[in-house]
Amino acid sequence: MAGNDWINSYLEAILDVGPGLEDKNSSLMLRERGKFSPTRYFVEEVITKFDETDLRRSWAMASSIRDSQERNTRLENMSWRIWNLARRKKKLGEESQNRKKQKSGLARVPKPLMADMPEELSEGENRDTVGEISPKGVSTKGGMKRINSMDVLKNFATQQKGKKLYIVLISLHGLIRGENMELGRDSDTGGQVKYVVELARALGAMQGVYRVDLLTRQVSAPGVDWSYGEPTEMLNPLNNDDIETGESSGAYIIRTPFGPKDKYIPKELLWPHIPEFVDGALSYILQMSKVLSEQIGDGKPVWPASIHGHYADAGNAAALLSGALNVPMLFTGHSLGRDKLEQILKQGRQSTDDINTTYRIMRRIEGEEIAVDASEVIITSTRQEIDEQWGLYDGFDPVLERKLRARFRRNVSCFGRFMPRPIVIPPGMEFKHIVPHSSGVDYDSEGHQGASTTPKPPVWSEITRFFTNPHKPIILALARPDPKKNLTTLVKAFGECRPLRELANLTLIMGNRDNIEEMSATNSAVLLSILKLIDKYDMYGQVSYPKHHKQSEVPDIYRLAARTKGVFINPAFIEPFGLTLIEAAAYGLPMVATKNGGPVDIKKALDNGLLIDPHNQQSISDALLKLVADKQLWLKCKQNGLKNIHLFSWPEHCKTYLARIACCRPRHPQWESCAVGYEYEESQSPEDSLRDLNDLKISLDGVINDQGSVENDTTSSIKSKSSVGKKLENLAIKEKSGVNKSEIGSQHTIELRRKKTVFVVAIDCGMNTEFVEMLKMIIEIVRVDKKSENNGLIISTASSISDVHSFIKSNKISFSEFDALICLSGSEIYYPSSGSEGGPTSIPFVLDSDYSSHIDYRWGGDHLKNTLVHWASSISGRTNDKELVVASDSGSQHCFTFNIKNFESIPPVKDLREFLRKQTLRCQAIYCQNGTKLNVIPMVASRAQALRYLYVRWGMSLPNTIVIVGDYGDTDYECLRGGIHKTLVIKGVCNEARKLHNNRSYPLEHVVTVDSSTVVQIEECSKNQVSEAMTKLELLKV
Repeated sequence: MAGNDWINSYLEAILDVGPGLEDKNSSLMLRERGKFSPTRYFVEEVITKFDETDLRRSWAMASSIRDSQERNTRLENMSWRIWNLARRKKKLGEESQNRKKQKSGLARVPKPLMADMPEELSEGENRDTVGEISPKGVSTKGGMKRINSMDVLKNFATQQKGKKLYIVLISLHGLIRGENMELGRDSDTGGQVKYVVELARALGAMQGVYRVDLLTRQVSAPGVDWSYGEPTEMLNPLNNDDIETGESSGAYIIRTPFGPKDKYIPKELLWPHIPEFVDGALSYILQMSKVLSEQIGDGKPVWPASIHGHYADAGNAAALLSGALNVPMLFTGHSLGRDKLEQILKQGRQSTDDINTTYRIMRRIEGEEIAVDASEVIITSTRQEIDEQWGLYDGFDPVLERKLRARFRRNVSCFGRFMPRPIVIPPGMEFKHIVPHSSGVDYDSEGHQGASTTPKPPVWSEITRFFTNPHKPIILALARPDPKKNLTTLVKAFGECRPLRELANLTLIMGNRDNIEEMSATNSAVLLSILKLIDKYDMYGQVSYPKHHKQSEVPDIYRLAARTKGVFINPAFIEPFGLTLIEAAAYGLPMVATKNGGPVDIKKALDNGLLIDPHNQQSISDALLKLVADKQLWLKCKQNGLKNIHLFSWPEHCKTYLARIACCRPRHPQWESCAVGYEYEESQSPEDSLRDLNDLKISLDGVINDQGSVENDTTSSIKSKSSVGKKLENLAIKEKSGVNKSEIGSQHTIELRRKKTVFVVAIDCGMNTEFVEMLKMIIEIVRVDKKSENNGLIISTASSISDVHSFIKSNKISFSEFDALICLSGSEIYYPSSGSEGGPTSIPFVLDSDYSSHIDYRWGGDHLKNTLVHWASSISGRTNDKELVVASDSGSQHCFTFNIKNFESIPPVKDLREFLRKQTLRCQAIYCQNGTKLNVIPMVASRAQALRYLYVRWGMSLPNTIVIVGDYGDTDYECLRGGIHKTLVIKGVCNEARKLHNNRSYPLEHVVTVDSSTVVQIEECSKNQVSEAMTKLELLKV
């Protein structure tokens, strides 16, 4: 009776439904008005899918085990009635066929002419056509057209011929590796991990792409596999033919160490360590650009064509890297903080403060806002994500974006406004290895139903062992036990819908676990809730929740659900992508999915299921019942999914992706304008409709020419195409010969790159007596070092160069003590010039004009200044104090300064940032000097970014740099506290600046780390304590 397992299961299901078949008021084929009868479903399955011989066997078996038990008697009667129904149906079918034959022309053909024609079709006539056979021999007629990646790549190759791009992807949290991904291991290792790995792999196989690096965190911690501690992992290519080959070509996972050593921490705790990652990644990219210069750059550095951040943390990091290297940035949010905040608040379980404490949600939102400021392209999976989710952000307005884009196209001024271009690129999949499982029953070699020629995958028994009746349709949910995945609502909906429980089983694949007590508090709470609901509704035998599964077994799980004519469901409160929906569709599973997020566009493209309100339990159960019960609808959804699934292939995704990169104007370090390893000609670019971002040419201070160099009206740029080293030597010779000081490259800049240790004084107490004493003490300590000639000294301040010059001169400090001055909150860098003592009125420092060009990206110029003046007037008008906020001449083209009379009367910096972002003005507003000044500087400028510029430009060693700060500082203080440089914190200094941080959107503690070997705190500013701290940091030998 092994061949009759399916029949027996269906008969048992009919008995479980009720009322009994002996009930005179019941009918096997009855569909009650307004109600669905599961009995009808199973009876139709038995009659239509099985041969009458098998049905007779079932009746005979039921007769042989007949006894006094009512259930066995009912089973015998039901088996006999169903067998007779099948015989009657077969007879009616034969009569109908005979009538059709009689009406056809074949019925009138003389028998002698038909004598040689076989009654059955020949082997060739009976076989599926070649185009309908899958690689594994399974017919795909009416199903998915197989996608061969190489066909798409060959068509795309001609357009990309000659290009050799270097692309950088960043995804920081979770555990990332190329094979055997531990998806569902924790809340950070989910669909995003799979997406970024497959994106890197797919891009690495595209023509025109030489190398792809996926940068992530290196994790060497107890309980974590050793593979996550490997610095480099090469990803196996999707295709081995016609791809770029070279010593360093291909796709790689690059793991950079940052954060606590020997500890795996959740993404919410990574924020203080983002600067450390940026510094490490910057070092790696510089090294790789030199390696690629020899392989594909003809000796010229090869900079990334783009840096692509994934999620808020990586978006923040990508913005800093993009600004440091001056290369285009792309951003994918995956899941957005503002939307998540709304969803959690809607549940009413936590307050905003509790949410912020648990999820660091406000820091996450600020990271996303920073990514919007810096990105040229925002990649989304759906249009709904653009309109309903990104529209929640201060820095993005879908309507205004379209207006600005139209103005760019017409070459009309946008008044210093900039907006990233949102692009919908559905997530991809590789389909060539996928063969959908034919739903229903297997056949043995003799044609009997119920047997299979291939062994069943082990994971099937792991799932079906939970079920009393394993052949009922399976409702499959595949998600980690996270509150936002909404699995508890799904279980409630299933438990409270009796027809659904009678008709189907529920399978919950909730990651892997060994012990519930060892899971995170959030995940264990969700899992325990589900177990309690199973007990409450007595769903034992109807719900499966296996403890373990391998990533390689996921396709078999989809096949099992499709084999039983089941449904895949994603009931999440919001689903950014919905990759599992696409995977399920590829295996022939219809979907029921949330109406919030990616499933909206997926359903529109595939037309293979129903959308539900995840907050409405009744909506979930109704949709599941409708899709499982209606066989015609189920079949239609299955066929539609298979037919349209090619729209989500990786080659299609990568073609659109690379076209977007081609639309970004190449940006690279301006002092090496000729060193970029690739050039885009107009003839290679997409059509005008795809070149919107190429029109972003507005710049008040400089105009980018065709070669990428910068011409400026006020400062002369270096246009030499020689190497950096040769240029420095030539400029140094010119400097000694008395060449104009406005040129960069004096002996001091050469000496800066030779310094083994650099001390950066970034104490924000203002140019007062206290600062003078601390500065002189630090100079004394640094110069007492036996190797003082190897020590460099930099002042980093919010003051202008004229104020710094006056301060140094009035306190009789030699200008030659300093190797560089970072002024106006990082918007200007100066170096001492030859004859550094200067005259009575001249300033003996030279401006780094390359840095000025470097930070000019998206600078609003006079339009920004006018907006700020109007803002200051409105603030003063509200308080009837015209002198509350007054514009001041900073003497800089890249910093607008305002004097503040009363800091308590003006809005906090978060409100000013919100105002500027809503005006789509990309800049940074910084309250400084204890709240007496406001500096507004370019988006890519800051005191921390200025240090990275000195590293990139002159090779200044960041690990051997020590930044000296107070307990508090200007509102950009947090950016100086992180990174691979050393930090010396002098307690009790700059306490007055505490008020600048009182009204933050997120606490300073969320982004500043104290527990680090690179941070040393001292109790007071004394010579002994400072010397001991520097010695402890191994940067000073006294």
